[in-house]
Amino acid sequence: MTSNLIVIKIGSSSLTDKIGRLDLPNIKRIARDIAKLKSLHKHVILVSSGAIVSGSGKLGYKEKPRAIQEKQAAAAVGQSLLMHEYQKAFAKHKITVGQILLTHDELHDSAKKKNAYLTISTLLKHSVVPIVNENDTVATDEIKVGDNDNLAAMVAVLMKAGLLINLTDVDGFYEKVGPGEMVKLDVINEITDKIKASASMSDKKHGTGGMKTKLEAANLCKSSGTVMIIANGKKADIVKVSATALGNDSSVVGTVFRL
Repeated sequence: MTSNLIVIKIGSSSLTDKIGRLDLPNIKRIARDIAKLKSLHKHVILVSSGAIVSGSGKLGYKEKPRAIQEKQAAAAVGQSLLMHEYQKAFAKHKITVGQILLTHDELHDSAKKKNAYLTISTLLKHSVVPIVNENDTVATDEIKVGDNDNLAAMVAVLMKAGLLINLTDVDGFYEKVGPGEMVKLDVINEITDKIKASASMSDKKHGTGGMKTKLEAANLCKSSGTVMIIANGKKADIVKVSATALGNDSSVVGTVFRL
């Protein structure tokens, strides 16, 4: 495990505004926070959603498309738009970014997996921030990773990262404690049946709709000893989040998975 390597996953909800456009102020804030981490001698890999959402508007879709060919077309347009905004945001901090597009195949075929590892390692050696996304333009239902929670965990395991920061639209993981009542957990040391049941519940306020894949991601991280933390991507200070997860700050930020 490499304690100074941090993988940050940011979901579409943290990258878009209320009407579905790219949230440029938040992208700039994320870039600024990552620049702070790098100034603390941390290496950072960013796993970013948002390509399909970014391209949907350009193609005239009023909502996120559902057909696979429409998603792939939107991703083809949106990926370049997304990378352009990241390049501008990071350039203000004199940081170079590099695009890495992966599919399920690259992360399971031994030769391709090794090549992905070497490419990302070389980028990090040159102080570049790799920006990873699933290659939606060519992936099919059979080979899609399916979500960037699991993709980020696979990357964290591949690179033996010390920490995976999973930025989403809620403040952490909420567990059901009674009828209509849920509380945020600060630390999870074991994924129990009760936690699994809480993740399966539909509760937009507490973001449980996407928590099943986050539990899967936490389980994947377990194999490499990577700590995972869930935090709010719209307001969380990434430097503070990482300090909390690594035990360097007693402040309660998000939910830390130490499995």
